[in-house]
Amino acid sequence: QVQLVESGGGLVQPGGSLRLSCAVDGLPFSTYTMGWFRQAPGKERQFVASISWSSPRTDYSDLVRGRFTISRDNAKKTTSLQMNTLQPEDTAVYYCAARSGNLPGYSTASYEYWGQGTQVTVDS
Repeated sequence: QVQLVESGGGLVQPGGSLRLSCAVDGLPFSTYTMGWFRQAPGKERQFVASISWSSPRTDYSDLVRGRFTISRDNAKKTTSLQMNTLQPEDTAVYYCAARSGNLPGYSTASYEYWGQGTQVTVDS
């Protein structure tokens, strides 16, 4: 059974930082591209960042490039999202996702497995 479990969400003030983590079990992690998406209330789920299993290649949404950093640890089967300079518009439920292969994926349809999400709230 495949499991993706996110952690690290919470409440943070504008300008603050959070680090999200996603622990993966039940699939050959080192051959999967990992992605982070987010969904704000009343909005569609949107791409945030992805990291391939080889090289590795990273891709970011224009909304977070320069503020967020995605990483992975194949030995620990985890992926992380370091989020800096957070703003109220970053408030959303953040989801970890996995897709087989080494190509980046920017749409929700391109990912096979999803976590349950972790809430990030940026508010003073």
